[in-house]
Amino acid sequence: MSDLLEVDGVDLRYGDLVAVAGVSLAVAAGTTHAIVGANGAGKTTLLRAIAGAHPLTGGRVVFDGTDLAGLPAPERVGLGITLVPEGRHLFPSLTVEENLQVGAFRGRPGPWTIDRVYDLFPLLVRLRDRRAGHLSGGEQQAAAIGRGLMANPRLLLLDEVSLGLAPAVVRSLYAALPTLRAEGTTPLLVEQDIGQALAVSDRVTCLLEGRVSLAGPPADLDRAVLTTAYFGTGS
Repeated sequence: MSDLLEVDGVDLRYGDLVAVAGVSLAVAAGTTHAIVGANGAGKTTLLRAIAGAHPLTGGRVVFDGTDLAGLPAPERVGLGITLVPEGRHLFPSLTVEENLQVGAFRGRPGPWTIDRVYDLFPLLVRLRDRRAGHLSGGEQQAAAIGRGLMANPRLLLLDEVSLGLAPAVVRSLYAALPTLRAEGTTPLLVEQDIGQALAVSDRVTCLLEGRVSLAGPPADLDRAVLTTAYFGTGS
């Protein structure tokens, strides 16, 4: 499989604070890649940089052979990169269906339509006319993922899918990943839950204090070693 995304030696800062330092990773088309790490490891900042919402201090991001340097976020959506942000960030005064329609505004042609999103997340059908601000956390997350899919992305950046949600809800959301890949969408997800990341991904990259501390296929990663890489503690 060819690499859809290449992150090469990326540095990211907030003023004088180094958030990400020299991070490199590659995401193969048609796979699920998970980025794990504790709070403050730089996971969200890295996803925002790939989406074009945070400027690089150094390094480069290449999408399907195209260097994304200087390319604003809306144009990256047009290329096929969509971010589902931590906290969902739906428009609370708009209905579920209106939020989905917003997702298609800068999108590409492709298989994802409102009806296709409802097929993927049937719970949204009865909520289509409900304002997003009145949804539960799990309902909001399904709507946020659906909104991201409406852009028909080739690369879907999922930031903290499981945060604050009940385990049954998390399982139902992650159960959608095979369908996403079958439709030509490659998920790159940020996850704090090591077990969940190992269960759904083809490759895991662990960040510690803004640097890659461990990376590889889940089958090759010893759980104790990964825990050490996650927390930065000795065995």
